[in-house]
Amino acid sequence: MRSSLPPRRPDAVADAGSDTARPHRRSRSLGALLGAAALLAAGTSAGLAAAAGADTPATGKPAGPAPAAAEEGTAFAEHGRLEVCGTKLCGEDGRPVQLRGMSTHGTQWYSQCVTDGSLDALADDWGADVLRVSTYVQEGGYETDPEGFTDLASRIIDQATERGMYVVVDWHQLTPGDPNHNTERAKKFFTDITARHGDQNNLIYEIANEPNGVGWSGIRSYAEEVIPAVRAGDPDGVVLVGTRAWSSLGLSEGADEQEIVNDPVDADNIMYTFHFYAASHGDSYLSALDRASDQLPIFVTEFGTQDHAGEDANDFDMSQRYLDLMEQKNISWINWNFSDDHRSGAVFKEGTCNAGGPWAGPEVLKEAGVWIRDRMS
Repeated sequence: MRSSLPPRRPDAVADAGSDTARPHRRSRSLGALLGAAALLAAGTSAGLAAAAGADTPATGKPAGPAPAAAEEGTAFAEHGRLEVCGTKLCGEDGRPVQLRGMSTHGTQWYSQCVTDGSLDALADDWGADVLRVSTYVQEGGYETDPEGFTDLASRIIDQATERGMYVVVDWHQLTPGDPNHNTERAKKFFTDITARHGDQNNLIYEIANEPNGVGWSGIRSYAEEVIPAVRAGDPDGVVLVGTRAWSSLGLSEGADEQEIVNDPVDADNIMYTFHFYAASHGDSYLSALDRASDQLPIFVTEFGTQDHAGEDANDFDMSQRYLDLMEQKNISWINWNFSDDHRSGAVFKEGTCNAGGPWAGPEVLKEAGVWIRDRMS
């Protein structure tokens, strides 16, 4: 929504009308705990990073820990480095992978929700495979303190990595909707992130959250300029390209996936993003996802069970139809959002984050949180 409060989506978004093996979770080993202790020993950084949560300070070190490959039962141990094979996301063994996970809210508002304790719950209690780290560009985000927000994203990447999860590094541009407004900032951000984490094999790069008010050709040209900045630091990382009209494949502005099929981004190892909110985006959006996934590699990097603003009543029936389709077609998904915002789309009850938990179990969750946890675990 367009406001000075923590927003979810702009009010303008309107409705246009196979089994995958899941790894079993286990508690972190002594090695993982020692890794966390090393992070604590590294000290804290000033400003935004210090607001990240009392139980885990941020670090500004040049590189994060290696993924917990030896940690049996984690997503990374199961699948290793990911790549795009045809229209699917695949593991090192070449088999299709469906990741399921959560997105942080904007880290300028809700970094206190992303702590060791909350991520232990996400990895071990929920069984999540992936965490999306949402760095807003405007709206009090990255442009106000590039170094601070890069350090904050890096800290969260480290924490998710220690737990064997994949990380979607989300460049959360939203207003203005044309990603070309932030091209130089994006190149700087991804250059800095890959300098620290590009050798870890568990990062996925979402280079434009929800392009809006801009045609596909403008989005494509932006992608073809920013992708080389990612590749310079992580030549083999999967890159996710936002699609037209708030990542609706163009539907919310009267287009569809065919414009991408006819004029794809000139790059390898990429996927295209699709976002939906079940109470607003009905059969026409579900059909578009079904069609597009037969022709394009699609990753659903954001969805909610509510309306397009991530609030009001949940539509669990429509949400389940989406989840059934995504399971059938091995489409990875990430739910919005891992915070205690007042809206119904935030999974934790209000006050949970400032209180420092507790984090595990259904009792601390709103209705949507209980529903999504059940389907993740």
